[in-house]
Amino acid sequence: MSALALLFVIAGLGLIAWMSARVRAARFRTAGTRFSSLPVHHGWFVALWTILPPLLFLVIWAATSPALVTDMVLTTPLAAQLPPPGFDRASILSEARALANGDTFGAFHALSAQLAPAYAAAQSRFDWIATAVALLLALAGGGYAFLRVKPGFGARTRIERIVMILLLAASLIAILTTVGIVASLLYEAGRFFSIVPVTDFLFGTHWSPQVIDNRDPGASLGAVPLFWGTFFIGAVIAMIVAIPFGLMSAIYLTQYAAPATRKWMKPILEMLAGVPTVVYGYFAALTVAPAVRDFAVSIGISWASSESALAAGLVMGIMIIPFVSSMADDSIAAVPSSMRDGSLAMGATSSETIRKVLLPAALPGVVGGVLLAVSRAIGETMIVVMAASGVATLTLNPFASTTTVTKQIVDLLTGEAEFDSAKTLAAFALGLTLFVVTLLLNIIALTVVKRYREAYE
Repeated sequence: MSALALLFVIAGLGLIAWMSARVRAARFRTAGTRFSSLPVHHGWFVALWTILPPLLFLVIWAATSPALVTDMVLTTPLAAQLPPPGFDRASILSEARALANGDTFGAFHALSAQLAPAYAAAQSRFDWIATAVALLLALAGGGYAFLRVKPGFGARTRIERIVMILLLAASLIAILTTVGIVASLLYEAGRFFSIVPVTDFLFGTHWSPQVIDNRDPGASLGAVPLFWGTFFIGAVIAMIVAIPFGLMSAIYLTQYAAPATRKWMKPILEMLAGVPTVVYGYFAALTVAPAVRDFAVSIGISWASSESALAAGLVMGIMIIPFVSSMADDSIAAVPSSMRDGSLAMGATSSETIRKVLLPAALPGVVGGVLLAVSRAIGETMIVVMAASGVATLTLNPFASTTTVTKQIVDLLTGEAEFDSAKTLAAFALGLTLFVVTLLLNIIALTVVKRYREAYE
């Protein structure tokens, strides 16, 4: 039975359980006995016991069954022709699985086509096992809960506990996901640093992962040019664009714009935050980068690159204008109106009030917004992948080529390099470094914003 059909069957059993339990509870209630829960509570109690156990089993089964299917295929006589464990063996087995599932219609390896029927048979066998176990769990759970439907049974309390457990599990997903990401980064980065010294990676100025000397791999994996490129594009050029425009738009919307104008201009400005980054990447690569290069040539810089840091930084700055504007807008609006009114009453003009009263009072919130925008910019991928260069250089020239950490992570993890090589593992070291930097920026920004809010609440 297919997974979708099985889910429909389980849902149907849950509906039957809900209706049966509700009818049974309604009969108890009409008998004049004391009833601690409503019939609908009993119905949901039995329905949850019918649905949740098989769903939990199917989630666990989906994670473990591929390995069981592969182990069963490896016991067949044809599996003896497989190469030793490694990339080729995994490629053949993966292709055979795809053929068995109908995900592909051609085989690159002849052995994959021969193993596909064995994969299909094993998959079918384990699918029926999963179906039988899931239906048994649904019937057993529903029967257990149905027998507990009695006048004195507190079904409502049980439902609240079940829902609380589900909410707790949902809230733990983000935490567990973060823990898993950090653990994987630490593990793979540890493997990298066992090959390359930390000092060579963090303080080296030469980045050339295409040519690595096995005797001294750290000589070609110095990440300082990547750190500088990331800082130059995301924290310098992008901020030069985003901070003035974002701050000025916030000042205009909060102090000068009429309510009707603010009503339609603010959503339009915030629409920039909803544009997919790949669209910004196309815009940077096809429109901004050629325009920047033509401008550089027109002023006498003939060697200007079409993959310059300026092109990527300009578009990245446009992308994060809504982040700066929104935080500055909220910060300025949170300043007590008495401070503004007092300044105006003392004879200050509107511009003087903004410069000398509102902005200093809102500065912690504005700074927090800028730091959050910086962390967003240095972690941006698609714009720099499509507009920035892959050449790692230490330069202050915005018209020159430069690269970033995220660009190099993409380049390192694409291609045919071995996963255990220093070249591939360097991507995890870069990812860990970027994770730590953005985490620190977010902590600082949230701390600043928290102190600001405490001052005016």
